[in-house]
Amino acid sequence: MTGSERDDPLRSALFTDLYELTMSAAYFAEGMDRRAVFELFFRRMPPTRNFIIAAGLDEVLSYLEHLRFSADDLAYLADQDRFSREFLDFLAELRFTGDVDALPEGTPVFPDEPLIRVEAPLIEAQLVETMVLNQIHFQSIAASKAARVVMAADGRDVVDFGSRRAHGADAALKVARTSYLAGAAGTSNVLAGKIYGVPIFGTMAHSYIQSHDDEAGALRAFAEVHPDTTLLVDTYDTLEGVRTVVELSRDDERPLRVGGIRLDSGDLGELARQSRRLLDDGGLEHVKIFASSGLDEYTIRELVESGAPIDGFGVGTNMAVSDDAPGLDMAYKLVQYAGRPRMKLSTSKVMHPGPKQVFRSVDAGRMVHDVIARADEELAGQPLLEPVMRGGRRLAAGEISLEDARDRAREQLGRLPDRLLGIEARELEYPVSFSPALERALEDLSGSLEADRGAATTSAEHERSSR
Repeated sequence: MTGSERDDPLRSALFTDLYELTMSAAYFAEGMDRRAVFELFFRRMPPTRNFIIAAGLDEVLSYLEHLRFSADDLAYLADQDRFSREFLDFLAELRFTGDVDALPEGTPVFPDEPLIRVEAPLIEAQLVETMVLNQIHFQSIAASKAARVVMAADGRDVVDFGSRRAHGADAALKVARTSYLAGAAGTSNVLAGKIYGVPIFGTMAHSYIQSHDDEAGALRAFAEVHPDTTLLVDTYDTLEGVRTVVELSRDDERPLRVGGIRLDSGDLGELARQSRRLLDDGGLEHVKIFASSGLDEYTIRELVESGAPIDGFGVGTNMAVSDDAPGLDMAYKLVQYAGRPRMKLSTSKVMHPGPKQVFRSVDAGRMVHDVIARADEELAGQPLLEPVMRGGRRLAAGEISLEDARDRAREQLGRLPDRLLGIEARELEYPVSFSPALERALEDLSGSLEADRGAATTSAEHERSSR
């Protein structure tokens, strides 16, 4: 593996499960590479979620645009002694030439609704399954968790502090990106700031205070290098740390310039109240209070509802790993091949055949109902899936910036019914139905498949009895 592939798996076509390649080799040997349609969706809402925010599309389109097998990739595959030279030569020339329709990033989505539809020659569409799922799945989970945290903060700033606890460097960057998409003010991750343009935040750790002989000297030294910054005050005694900030700010010769203090331990609500009184009594009404330490949407809601005078929250582990809902039952399934609809009949995993569209009805500015329909239907409501790529090239709708996606998420979250805006899961879920035409398509194809299976069984039994 080259250094670039190790640092960024999005650069390698080998970021795929082996069975994608073994199936593709078999397709190639059979001459099967006609047009196929795959759709990505999730089957069930996690118990602690009222909605999922679609995210990750930008990374998927970037991957598809640059999909290719390098000479090193092909040499590695040749060493596995699984694939013919003809198939490897085919992979050497392979590029993604297909079409993609998708929900714009920042759109609330519900079970069974396709987030993305890929239409391409069968082998192209099959090979990209792993990366499409990887990016859409994780970023949608992360954006949904962040949206809940932002809602609980009720207008107060939320900053992503989760990089050190995220499940790998790529996950840390995607959490920073999707947290901002979902409404967070920014991240502590500097690389995310560079790559995505997300505002970066950060001041000091306890080690900075500890490395100095006394707290006052540490706070003064830091503030002189970084005036109007936020100072950490709970290394030794929180309220004494606040008093020290007040005293230093009153120094006639060298008054400390401070913009905020950070509380990182203890009873955050009570400490915030006492700190606010000390700051205000000391003439520091402008100094903000920022809190961190094991926060999630539930603890933030408690602090906000208690009236704690906290102006912003740094949220780490719980948001970075989406601890209460770390996974979705998400799938990427074939729904059409060679112009014919396809489906599964597995118990509990029956899926409607053929390409689909989602129509969303809105009344008085609020979402009221979604209908999943055939892609060729025209129903009341707004069609959600948009063309974002044609012939392997992005369209204008696929060039949406992170800021645009953030604006969309804010606007779309404002359209959710009131019952879905809280952080408690509701028994009454958002209504999603299938169109009559799509239900008929399911009934017709399932009946045809059952008839074919019955005929095959009868034929096999007859053959056995005649032996």
